[in-house]
Amino acid sequence: MDFQLHPNKIRQVLFLLAILIVGYIIAKEMYFMLGAFMGAITLYVLLRSPMIHLVVSKKWPKWVAALAMMLASMVILVVPLVWMVSVLIDKVQPFIQNPDSLNQYFHLVHEYLLSKYKVDILNAENIAKLNAMVLPMVQKTMGSTLSAVGNIFIMYLMLYFMLVNVKEVELWLRNQIPFKQHNVQRIMNEFRGIVYSNALAIPMVAALQGVVGLIGYGIFGVKEFVLMGVLTAICSMIPVVGSMLIYLPLGVYQLAIGNTTNGIFLLLWGFVLIGSVDNIARFMLQKKMANMHPLITLFGVFIGVNMFGFMGIIFGPVLLSMFLLLVKIYVDEFGKANV
Repeated sequence: MDFQLHPNKIRQVLFLLAILIVGYIIAKEMYFMLGAFMGAITLYVLLRSPMIHLVVSKKWPKWVAALAMMLASMVILVVPLVWMVSVLIDKVQPFIQNPDSLNQYFHLVHEYLLSKYKVDILNAENIAKLNAMVLPMVQKTMGSTLSAVGNIFIMYLMLYFMLVNVKEVELWLRNQIPFKQHNVQRIMNEFRGIVYSNALAIPMVAALQGVVGLIGYGIFGVKEFVLMGVLTAICSMIPVVGSMLIYLPLGVYQLAIGNTTNGIFLLLWGFVLIGSVDNIARFMLQKKMANMHPLITLFGVFIGVNMFGFMGIIFGPVLLSMFLLLVKIYVDEFGKANV
């Protein structure tokens, strides 16, 4: 029996192929806007409830409420992030251009650990491997961060239209997502928790740790205490090791150069105060935080930094968490039990 395709099937396949080709071209050319799109969605989730409150309860015009929310987000979120980026670019750039100046610090710590404790972890070979792994990532992050500044305008343009059309946006999503209604609601609820965790709760914990670290570094003789406070905030988002990546080497360096008192108290400040801030703040914000595995945060940070630069610290875990959520929904929708 000859197998023949109905002309309508052929037309359908060709039409779908054309859609996929055009969609691929559009996605490829608009890839540079992915960071702006992720930022707009993140801010939309955070600002949705106060936006509705202003429009429904306070009777504000939609465009006024949207502009007010955008201005508030700039002051609370964007301005501090821009300041952090400017500090990093200003202070870290010299070390990127001349890694030998950083290696001198490693050499002092290495000599101290080797002479006092016979620990040979920071030898020349390991430092070379560390530089080869870390420096390219830092350079890429800095370059991506500079280009991301241009996406802020696009992000807020998207955000404005999303905020003034809150009902229309969510109604469209409910109608267009091809899942069962309970799964659509599950996606929206869990995504809200993911965003609160990565874009609000975790940065708040990081900021608190950074401030506490900055105060301690200033008290106990760290020269670039502002930069170290910023790096403490950033590293606190890395699971398991977290802010220890900053205050532990700083404390050991103080010991290595002979500032024994400062070194001891700096290590105590880190382990007791900075570490306690992490535990206490996370406990207080636990209701707003999604139950996210530390490995998702870790891999998400690596993925996000490569894709979005500095802002990938937030967007990466959101993207990875959303991917895993969609996989769960797919299994629920099309698993063997539903075949």
